[in-house]
Amino acid sequence: MIYEETPSFKKTAQGGAGLLLLPLVTTLRTAERVGIDAPLLEAFQAAASRHTLLALRSDLTAFDLWCREHRRITLPANAQDVADYLKYRAGQGAKPASLARYKASIARLHQLLGQVDPTTAPLVKLTLAAIRRDKGVAQRQAAPLRFKGPVSDIERDPARGLNLRALLESCGADPMGLRDRALLSLAYDTGLRASELVAVTLEDIMPATDPDARLLTIARSKGDSEGEGATAFLSPRTVRAVDAWAAAASIVTGPLFRRVIVRHYKARARVPGRDLSTISGWEIWDLRKTLPKPAVPARTEYSFGDTALHPGSIGPIWRAIIRRAFDQGALPDLTKDDLEHLLKRVSGHSTRVGLNQDLFASGEDLAGIMDALRWKSPRMPLTYNRNLAAEHGAAGRLMKKLG
Repeated sequence: MIYEETPSFKKTAQGGAGLLLLPLVTTLRTAERVGIDAPLLEAFQAAASRHTLLALRSDLTAFDLWCREHRRITLPANAQDVADYLKYRAGQGAKPASLARYKASIARLHQLLGQVDPTTAPLVKLTLAAIRRDKGVAQRQAAPLRFKGPVSDIERDPARGLNLRALLESCGADPMGLRDRALLSLAYDTGLRASELVAVTLEDIMPATDPDARLLTIARSKGDSEGEGATAFLSPRTVRAVDAWAAAASIVTGPLFRRVIVRHYKARARVPGRDLSTISGWEIWDLRKTLPKPAVPARTEYSFGDTALHPGSIGPIWRAIIRRAFDQGALPDLTKDDLEHLLKRVSGHSTRVGLNQDLFASGEDLAGIMDALRWKSPRMPLTYNRNLAAEHGAAGRLMKKLG
């Protein structure tokens, strides 16, 4: 049982981020009464991002469910319980990086509620180390969306394979195509993560020295929780695409990338002497062979949402654009099997990986890449460029000379 130390905490938690944790911690499986340190929990909720709180809630819900199913105690958990849980999740296919997050969430729960942290025990650390040794720590990388595809010289080589240029050209002139072109082009220029991309507003776009280009203000990002801010460059290509989309959707303020609602209407038949509103769908079907032409032609209507896209929609949008380009013959050197293999690896992160690799291939140094993509650590850009580094490194250059 968990009890609340201060009556005022429930009132505070009824708004904002408090909804994410309080209902959960008060229902955990416990062996004894556990008090809530209201000021500590409130401070944590105020300091943490919404994504952090959602991840913590998800991890703790899963751990609590496992404890109930296996007749274990969620709080306070012991080292054996945590070790068994990590082995269980590893057996379900969880990667070492995910297991490390689950361990950190369990540790955070105990710290916030003033309990002894079981994850610091040698048994837990050794269990996780054994899993990492067995499974390896390499993470599957999202398929890159590079501007010209897998080329060595991004300036001179012709585009090939899965390439952003072909995807942009395949986007149509209808509102859906205009939105997808603007979304894809801006995502590549800036290397924004999905959550940052959907947060872009029209007010974030500012003039640049080049009258045909623009600058994008990035108020907050994953690596900038305190809101220091950053600026990204928008190419003339992206500016044209954004202007066309904003005009089509009549967007003058607020979120730039919104849902496009498409409604298709079939043609309606004409019957002499009768008003169209009196003709049922079944009658139209019965009369379809006898009527000379439709009284109302088929049409498509578009409307637009008022709110921003969800971050989880970016990956599916990329995959839809790729399928459409393939069906139009815009990716001629890809087979159907190639397409299906690539689609399994495309995610909302693919444009960020693609820009990272193009910067590396163009000769930019690590410091420049980190600055352009707002990395705080060199680990991820080095990981994304690992394959290209093998091609452009000392051994790769020698083998190309040897032929």
